[in-house]
Amino acid sequence: MKTALVTGSSGFIGSFVCERLLRNGFRVVGLDAMTDYYEVSLKQRRLDKLLEFTKFRSIESYVETPGILMSVFKDERPDVVIHLAAQAGVRYSIENPRAYLDSNVIGTFELLEAGRAYPPQHMLLASTSSAFGANTTMPYREVDKADHQMSFYAATKKATENMAHSYAHLFNFPITMFRFFTVYGPWGRPDMALFKFTKAILENNPIDVYNYGDMRRDFTYIDDLVEAIILLIDSVPKRPVSSDTAIENESLSPVAPWRIVNIGNSEPVQLTEFIDAVETAIGRKATRNLMPMQAGDVPATWADATLLRDLTGYKPQTPVITGVARFVEWYRDYYSV
Repeated sequence: MKTALVTGSSGFIGSFVCERLLRNGFRVVGLDAMTDYYEVSLKQRRLDKLLEFTKFRSIESYVETPGILMSVFKDERPDVVIHLAAQAGVRYSIENPRAYLDSNVIGTFELLEAGRAYPPQHMLLASTSSAFGANTTMPYREVDKADHQMSFYAATKKATENMAHSYAHLFNFPITMFRFFTVYGPWGRPDMALFKFTKAILENNPIDVYNYGDMRRDFTYIDDLVEAIILLIDSVPKRPVSSDTAIENESLSPVAPWRIVNIGNSEPVQLTEFIDAVETAIGRKATRNLMPMQAGDVPATWADATLLRDLTGYKPQTPVITGVARFVEWYRDYYSV
């Protein structure tokens, strides 16, 4: 039985990944700090579901705590590491940048040091579509330059990509970086747009629509994301024999067993259309409070997921109308509304 370490295991994405790994026969060690960035009770409910599995071990700690990950790696010797723990949110990074430095940068450093001491077969680390920053050429490809991040959140995630590359090069352990594109679905975070829209409409409150609705997002349903992550576990990057062996549009480093993979639906949706889907699922129209773009945001994201398909044969495909309806059904059941 293989052991997987998942950081951020009580988070939205992390809890789904843990459950899928457990159902696939892994023994799973989950680490989460249970921070109060949003309601802890939601994280606890996710954790309670995982604790029903006998092959799940829960550790409560911050990833940046000196030595904690080294201790976990030493005791558990994980075969696979999926690093999802991070301080998320573009807007909150303006208010509290220190939280992003500690969790995202220092936390990833602690993980890489533990991996250096006790190398797993494959480390998979979460990045973000926000790393593409000011790029305007779309769809975004993994091989495109990403040098002008628009928020401190994005800057910290881009930093972790570079840090991971240096460790993969120096110490020759394989690392895959994911760039996620606007993940949504049941059990999602309360600070995300779908949660806010649903809550406000059901409570007959107006919703804030930034950039006057002129925004596009590559909304990716949680089940599609998890499927892609699980499939990528077996797509272990290998150090190229020479820099001449590079494949077109392949993000594999010429000097390290390291690559970036986009995980997105590859179908950008206008924000107004997304809100339409929420209204349809709820059966009620929203009062839309049109507002200018917020600092740090970008007007559009759009993934080229060709590399994901080439590596795994898989393409995310859940339509927004379907995914939103599933979220609204979950929300009404969870909050009894």
